[in-house]
Amino acid sequence: MNREDFLMLQQSDNIYLDNSATTLKPNCVVEKMVDYYTKYTSNIHRGDYDAAVRTNYEYDSTREVVRNFINASSENEIVFTKGSTESLNMVAFGFLKKVLKPGDEILINKGEHASNVLPYMVLAKEKDLKIKYIPLGEDYEINVSNVIKSITPKTKVIAMAYVSNVVGDIRPIEEIGKICEANKIYFVVDASQAVSHIPIDVVKDKVSFLAFSGHKMMGPTGVGVLYGKYDLLEEMDPMQYGGGMNQFFEDDLSYELKKAPLKFEAGTPPIAEVIGLKEAICYINKIGVEQIHQHELELKRYLVSELEKIDNIILYNKNSESGIVIFNIEKVFSQDTSIYLNHYNISIRAGNHCAKMLKDELNIKNTCRISIYLYNTKEEMDKLIEVLKNSKDIFKIVI
Repeated sequence: MNREDFLMLQQSDNIYLDNSATTLKPNCVVEKMVDYYTKYTSNIHRGDYDAAVRTNYEYDSTREVVRNFINASSENEIVFTKGSTESLNMVAFGFLKKVLKPGDEILINKGEHASNVLPYMVLAKEKDLKIKYIPLGEDYEINVSNVIKSITPKTKVIAMAYVSNVVGDIRPIEEIGKICEANKIYFVVDASQAVSHIPIDVVKDKVSFLAFSGHKMMGPTGVGVLYGKYDLLEEMDPMQYGGGMNQFFEDDLSYELKKAPLKFEAGTPPIAEVIGLKEAICYINKIGVEQIHQHELELKRYLVSELEKIDNIILYNKNSESGIVIFNIEKVFSQDTSIYLNHYNISIRAGNHCAKMLKDELNIKNTCRISIYLYNTKEEMDKLIEVLKNSKDIFKIVI
C-alpha cells in the first residue's frame, strides 16, 4: 500500500518490520520540512515579515489538524512536545505531583512501556504514593473486569497504553474512560502505538491526558503531542520557563504566564518537525486510519497462520488485533534471531521492548517483535516465513 511514496523503499530491498519503534517517512513529509528550511526559514511568533507570517501559519494551523485528528474539543488542548516521553513526564511532574496526596494509588500494568511507568515510580517515592498493577488476562491483555477489581477508594490515576507496544492488544479505552469518569479518576493514555493505526476520540473515551509521538506515525523525530482537558492543562505547571510562554516579567519578581497551550512551549520549538507532523497527519487522513488498520490485520493474520505451521516458532500474542507479532525461535536468543533475519535484509526488533516488567507475565525476558504497517506486503510476509522455516541453520549464519 502506497510504497511508491517512500524513497527508502525504492532505494533498498530491505524488509522493514520495526514499525513500532519508528515508521518510515513519506516523501511529502520530507519535502514539507525541506521547504521550510530552504524557502521560508524563520522563528515563530516573533517576526512581521513574509517568511515569519508563513511560518506562523504553518506551525499554528497544525494544532487544529491535530485537534481534529483525535477529536479534541479545542485546539487549546493540544500541546507540542518532544514526544510521548516528555508528554507523560509533564503529566506526572507538572500535574499529578500537584494534586496527589500521600497514600493515593496509581494503577498501571506490567505490560507498559518505561515512559508510562518510570515517571509514576519516581513520583510515588517523592510523594509516598502507592503503585498497583492491573492483572493481565489470559492473552496478556487488559480487560475491564480486572480494571474494576483493581480500583479502590484511594485510586486517583489509571495510566495505560491504548495499544501495548509488545503484546499489541487494543485496550478497551472507551469503557475504562467511563469507569474513570464515574469514579473521579484521572485517565492517562499513551497512544504512541495507536494514533496512526486506529481512530482516536478523546472526548468519547473520557481521556484526561493523551500522549503520542510524531515519528511513530510517519512524522519526524523530536516532536509529539500532549492532549489534556483544558481545565487540567490550566491547572498544570510548565516544566520549562522562558521566551514565548510569558505575558510579562518585572524586576520585582512579578510575572504572568500565557494560557495553555502556549505556557508549555517555552523557547523555540521544533518548527520544521511540527510542520512535518501536520503533513504526516494529512497523509494518513488521505489513506484512512481504518484502511491502514485493516491492511495490518490481514497481513498479521496471514503471518500468524503460517508461523503456526513452523514447529520451532513460539508465538506469544497470536490473538491480538493489531499489526504486532511477538515470537521466539525455540532455544534461540532473540538477538540471534534478529541478526539471522538481518542477513536476509529483514529488520525486526529483539529484546524487552522497554516493557521490562512484562517478563513476569510472559516468563521470558526477551522476544522478537514484528510490527507491520501500511507499506508492508504479503510478499514480504512470505519472504519472512521462508527464512524462518529455514532457521534450523541459524547458527551457521549468526556465528
